[in-house]
Amino acid sequence: MNHDQILLAHGGGGRLSHALITDEILPRFGSGPLASLPDAAALELDSTRIRFTTDGFVVQPLEFPGGNIGDLAVHGTVNDLAVSGARPRWLSLGLILEEGLSLSLLRRVLDSIQRAAHDCGVIVATGDTKVVRRGQCDGLYITSSGIGEALPGFDLGLDRIRPGDRVLVSGPLGDHGAAILAAREGIQGFHAPVSDSRPVHRLVEGVSSLAAGIRFMRDPTRGGLATVLNEMTTGRDFGILIRARELPFSPGTAALAEMMGLDLLHVASEGCLVMICAAEVAESILAVWRTVPEGQKAQAIGVVTPNQAGRVILESAIGGLRVVDVPSGELLPRIC
Repeated sequence: MNHDQILLAHGGGGRLSHALITDEILPRFGSGPLASLPDAAALELDSTRIRFTTDGFVVQPLEFPGGNIGDLAVHGTVNDLAVSGARPRWLSLGLILEEGLSLSLLRRVLDSIQRAAHDCGVIVATGDTKVVRRGQCDGLYITSSGIGEALPGFDLGLDRIRPGDRVLVSGPLGDHGAAILAAREGIQGFHAPVSDSRPVHRLVEGVSSLAAGIRFMRDPTRGGLATVLNEMTTGRDFGILIRARELPFSPGTAALAEMMGLDLLHVASEGCLVMICAAEVAESILAVWRTVPEGQKAQAIGVVTPNQAGRVILESAIGGLRVVDVPSGELLPRIC
């Protein structure tokens, strides 16, 4: 295309719209069901048990240390499927482009989507592109939906959690939210936080042989670990005790949190998996996770207890106890 910016005409259905699709979209995603630009993709499923999810991505800035809105959209959708016990297969992408958006930025985002989708083994099967007037969106929004096939053996649910179960996390907590905050504040350098935007599906599939002992999974995005654990315990007849000395944090993220007064239990991750599992399979799961890059910092952080029903309790390094509540209000808006 002989333009450096997105114009309203790129969304008008004419020559520029055609050029946007044929020059930028199809070369990256047109080898599969999208090739003939059908109104609906024709897909063949091996399983009758599918999982279906959708999410919108409006993160600012669009590019941040460790990723951009493109791979974040792929990873977020893949992870929603993975933590439901599914193998991600297909994605749809809806792009809302603002008039004036740099084409070089759009190309970097599309390249990131292409790399992330390939890495996750998913196919962009369908999508849509719209252009809105300058000022009507903040550069670029993405809506992504995903379809996955349920993996055999997983039977997940809050009603399966029992006292004595273990709480596991696959990696450091709060890296994504800290990276977004650092980018907004202009904090750079060797120790600056880097987003953990990455897929968790390999962590799930790697422990599928232990699925009978896995009770529940979730990725701690908005609201962080505190929100996920409180969602598990609210209204239930069990509590959860986590231990501060076991919580994994990256050095740069921990330093930023200390400087900014953040509670990292409330800060989002985008490539971390929280799992509740039976005690007898916990060490086996950790051993598998630590063999893949996404799980090298995996850690058992706590236990489900018959006490403090409905509450999440943090045990400090010196043995003190405090209630971990959900954050009040939005700690960091537009992080995903």
